[in-house]
Amino acid sequence: MTTPYWVAGSPSTGEDRVEVRTPHDGALAGVTSNATAADVERAVAAAHAATGGFAALPAHARAAALDHVSRRLAERADEVASLITAESGKPVKWSRVEVARAVSTFRWAAEEARRFSGELQRLDTDPAANGRLALVRRAPRGPVLGIAPFNFPLNLVAHKVAPALAVGAPIVVKPAPTTPLVALLLGSLLAETDLPAGSWSVLPLPNEAAGRLTEDPRLPVVSFTGSGPVGYSILDRVPRKHVVLELGGNAAAVVCPDWADAADLDFAASRIATFAMYQGGQSCISVQRVYAHADVHEALAGAVVARVRELGTGVPTDPATDVGPLIDEAAAARVESWVAEAVAAGARVLTGGTRTGAYYAPTVLADVPRGCRVVDEEVFGPVVVLERVRDVDEAFDRVNDSRFGLQAGVFTHDVRLAFRASTRLAVGGVVVGDVPSFRADQMPYGGVKESGTGREGVRAAMDDLTEQRVLVLTGLEL
Repeated sequence: MTTPYWVAGSPSTGEDRVEVRTPHDGALAGVTSNATAADVERAVAAAHAATGGFAALPAHARAAALDHVSRRLAERADEVASLITAESGKPVKWSRVEVARAVSTFRWAAEEARRFSGELQRLDTDPAANGRLALVRRAPRGPVLGIAPFNFPLNLVAHKVAPALAVGAPIVVKPAPTTPLVALLLGSLLAETDLPAGSWSVLPLPNEAAGRLTEDPRLPVVSFTGSGPVGYSILDRVPRKHVVLELGGNAAAVVCPDWADAADLDFAASRIATFAMYQGGQSCISVQRVYAHADVHEALAGAVVARVRELGTGVPTDPATDVGPLIDEAAAARVESWVAEAVAAGARVLTGGTRTGAYYAPTVLADVPRGCRVVDEEVFGPVVVLERVRDVDEAFDRVNDSRFGLQAGVFTHDVRLAFRASTRLAVGGVVVGDVPSFRADQMPYGGVKESGTGREGVRAAMDDLTEQRVLVLTGLEL
């Protein structure tokens, strides 16, 4: 059976057969087809035509559709999680977490749609504006092209779709070619709603065919999550469009000297081990670098290695599996080569360092020289680097010594140090008392430097997809 794609809210199929296979053993996860050129044109034309009418749709109608999707995802959670695992190789325990997050993302969007009302400003703060009041509202910038990656094939699509629908912006979604099936399932839930034709489409396409979408003037907003080179090539190609980029990182955790008792260190080690390796390290905020104060480094390193060795690696459908395969064998081979490069330069492998097909063993490195890619670039694999620092200032300097700046974690009990970290660290978010991998789907999320532009998180994304419109009323008694 071929899973249809969605053109302006209606199912369609193309002429070619696209087989989606699990990274675990190559088994068939499902079959779909790439959108035809004619269907791409129909989707874009419909989004363009729907622009004014969809923006004028009452808030309760948009919120009801988003609530429906949230409920249906919750009702079909096991089925959706199994599909995420089948097409991406993600361990089912993490697929279930992803579904729960998507349920919340759509629920938050429904709530925000109901209260996205603008603000009033008194203008009589100056005598020249007596009797004047400004109503500042936000209107959609226009139809959105949402391009999503493979690592969160449901929730990162949700972070494109839900804010767009909440503000009344039509959206055309291009899921990752390796993981289109769950996005198409999401389309089937959207099709159950009363959203107008043209307000959404889901189009599987090979990456090389996406250029015509990004350049189409009828899609004035591009929201892209993925690799930096691709993201910046989009920005260069369409400089007059509003482009939102959620790119990569090499997220760091700092363990401060006050985080020293056994319970604290055990917690830090558990969180570092788990979130350096979860998703096979294929998360832009997975823990890649750890800078531990000399007073706690040795104890922490031993605990991290022990915790990593306890992680279950194997069949993704087993609920006991913590770490599954990477998205494909080429990705695992690349990680293997980066670790080998670091070892050749003098790094020590404390555990892991081996590959079997698309699986790369959870790996802890120490004594990695600067300039190695496992420190400087985004590994996007199950690898963490442990380093000793003399003091917190050195740790903060090392965190900032990166072209990325997405999130950082700081393990400390000192509130003054927490505020100092927030001031000193050149990142989009600082998580105190935990790893940088924490993300709540309602909070603003995004980076600085080469980690991107703009913010996700439902309300923040709604702001990003809209622009201010001001109405000035005159002759009022205020």
